[in-house]
Amino acid sequence: QVQLVESGGGLVQPGGSLRLSCAASGSIFSINSMGWYRQAPGKQRELVASITSGRSTNYADAVKGRFTISIDNAKNTGYLQMNSLKPEDTAVYYCNAGLQTSRWRSGNYWGQGTQVTVSS
Repeated sequence: QVQLVESGGGLVQPGGSLRLSCAASGSIFSINSMGWYRQAPGKQRELVASITSGRSTNYADAVKGRFTISIDNAKNTGYLQMNSLKPEDTAVYYCNAGLQTSRWRSGNYWGQGTQVTVSS
């Protein structure tokens, strides 16, 4: 069974850093693309970073220059490096990935979410 498992969330002080991981398990050929979303209490889920199959990246204005998205296909894992964290970055972070599961098949999958809390 193909699934995405996230890790790396936690409590960090303002100005600190965290690296979120999103590991694909099961029968995976490659991670074709990935997006990281976040949802704060009482707010809609929003896209904060994405990376395409051509490794082109895009960032929400709120995180540009502070967050970096990447994929390591050798490890079937995607990452979101978050630096200079602010209290307003507090949210549950979700990864969403387009996975190549066979030569002829691909699908879209969501992780379970990981809590990031930025507070002093």
